[in-house]
Amino acid sequence: MKKMILISILFALQTSNTFAAGSYPFTVKESGSGPAIIFIPGFACSGDVWNETVETMKGAHKCYVINMAGFADATPETKPEISNWVKQIAAFIRENKIERPVIVGHSLGGVMAQWLAADYPQLVSKIVVVDALPCLPAISNPGFTTSTEPDCGMFTGSFLTMKDPQFYQMQRVTMASMVSDTSRLESIVHWSMQSDRNTMAQIYCQLLNTDLRQKIHSVQCPVLVLLEPSFKSLQGSVEDQYKELKGAKLHFANRGLHFIMYDQSVWYVAELKNFIQ
Repeated sequence: MKKMILISILFALQTSNTFAAGSYPFTVKESGSGPAIIFIPGFACSGDVWNETVETMKGAHKCYVINMAGFADATPETKPEISNWVKQIAAFIRENKIERPVIVGHSLGGVMAQWLAADYPQLVSKIVVVDALPCLPAISNPGFTTSTEPDCGMFTGSFLTMKDPQFYQMQRVTMASMVSDTSRLESIVHWSMQSDRNTMAQIYCQLLNTDLRQKIHSVQCPVLVLLEPSFKSLQGSVEDQYKELKGAKLHFANRGLHFIMYDQSVWYVAELKNFIQ
């Protein structure tokens, strides 16, 4: 998540539109011109997490940056569902006649990118997964199976009853373990503090009950997976999770934490550009 430069048409660089949420469970900011890229942020993150990435890409691409309902300062839904979010992104692509965009997703957004490409293979041209796995729980429990009725009470109870100062401290400690670029820490924590607690609890519970290991067999487009260095020690397990995703390129950063776009920005941008362009 960081810098770089792309020479472009001045008008394209300065143009920025915002789509109202309407019936979609997200808002979208549009900028640039050229072949489309859709950026999906991670759990409890604002679309602003992609600001530097968009600056490097919008000279050659039309960039659509999504901000999911209930995350950061976006209006929440009553019953947020990851599966519905994926369906609605597909609807957005169709209804706005966006021709086979590249999908770039971080964390939860990376899971959604895989889900979207599996369920709607004709809609996307490529996907980039930034530090996400098809099944997060399976990294410690390879035999993990999903539940038809997951118990989210533990998450809702914890997230909804915690006082703001406690919640802030919890998020600050958690996020400090996810980003080594300390200049970014307060922004990431601030997005969490702005997020709807019910949305966070429900989506986190759903994420921990998501298993795409077989579903991704349906993905037909090229896939680039960028992973933080800690996954290198678990490379066998990671590769096993992606074994149904034929032809996927798995590349590991050599430093930094979960927010790769911030912690190893030069490498990340080079990987992104080489794969997309």
